[in-house]
Amino acid sequence: MRILQAKLSSYDAPQKAMQAGIYPYFREIESDQDTEVLIDGKRVLMFGSNSYLGLTNHPKVKEAAKVAIDKYGTGCAGSRFLNGTLDIHTKLENKLARLVNKDVALCYSTGFQVNLGVVSILAGRHDYLLLDELDHASIIEGSRLSFSKVLKFAHNDMDALESKLKVCHKDRIKLIVVDGIFSMEGDIIKLPELVRLAEKYKASVMIDDAHSLGVLGKNGSGTASHFGLTDKVDLIMGTFSKSFASLGGFIASDKEVINFIKHNSRSLIFSASMTPASAATVLASIEIMENEPERIKHLWDMTALALKGFKSAGFDTGKSETPIIPLFIRDDIKSLQLTQILLADGVFVNPVVSPAVPKEDCLIRYSLMATHTKVQVETSIEKITKAAKSLGILG
Repeated sequence: MRILQAKLSSYDAPQKAMQAGIYPYFREIESDQDTEVLIDGKRVLMFGSNSYLGLTNHPKVKEAAKVAIDKYGTGCAGSRFLNGTLDIHTKLENKLARLVNKDVALCYSTGFQVNLGVVSILAGRHDYLLLDELDHASIIEGSRLSFSKVLKFAHNDMDALESKLKVCHKDRIKLIVVDGIFSMEGDIIKLPELVRLAEKYKASVMIDDAHSLGVLGKNGSGTASHFGLTDKVDLIMGTFSKSFASLGGFIASDKEVINFIKHNSRSLIFSASMTPASAATVLASIEIMENEPERIKHLWDMTALALKGFKSAGFDTGKSETPIIPLFIRDDIKSLQLTQILLADGVFVNPVVSPAVPKEDCLIRYSLMATHTKVQVETSIEKITKAAKSLGILG
């Protein structure tokens, strides 16, 4: 056996979890991503999806993908930089720029690639990246590719951010990169305070709106819109794999910034372009979102219902104020056991355990869609509460 195989063969954590009957990953879904999905031939309530607007199986979205395939084929066979730019990509970028009220938008083939390719190039060797300690992994990976100095501050703690800004050289680039809605905790960045500090210390601001688009702001246009601070935010990033029922991502900013990114971002230049069908489904999703504001309203109604129900049952939901609701279990094994019990009882949720989070912060991530009904939410709360009590998680 070669040295590589010998070393990696000792990694057996997944096998141990499988033997214990608590392995919760790579569960095969046999249907569309709806409020109910089919697993092993059984209908299961889905509360583990990021499809916040519930558009993945919308007839108009599916039809848009079919039309795009008929016109453009299934792929672009090249990068945006060379032969992979279609008129539908440009149309989508113009639409996105208008949505988030920025000069220009630029599409990538995944949201992860956006952060990887943007965060890594905007600040140089003598500049600074300032990151919330709970920023998404893609931001962290982008920062690791940067030659800049990376400073992390305590989660959503503006005093901690200011202490980091104070040590930065006043004449160097200082780019603050944060999530709009944090993907595990469900809380919203304190943007008004952050912007105030950015102006005080002449820093720039980039918001990752992966979980905010379709949820916050006017017509679902994101965190900066939610706070009325779009003109104070320099870059807005978004993904298409959540509210927009597709795959891909974008960065939006002023013309000068996007011009630099277009010609220097390696994850754009050296990756194949997003498929025509993906671009078409995003366009259709945005149109539905803008024309059906009742979707977002219902999403927030279900969020209020779920938060009230879980808190009444005795769950610790942290500081969540969005459709992402963490149920803190604070025990790895019980989190995995709870996930399996719930799946057997017809409820799909996602466990988040160490090392993804510290052991004392492990949780069940419960997320809502605009297509969930009141009955589905109440049923899930009842079943989750019952299972938690059976494991001694709740009194």
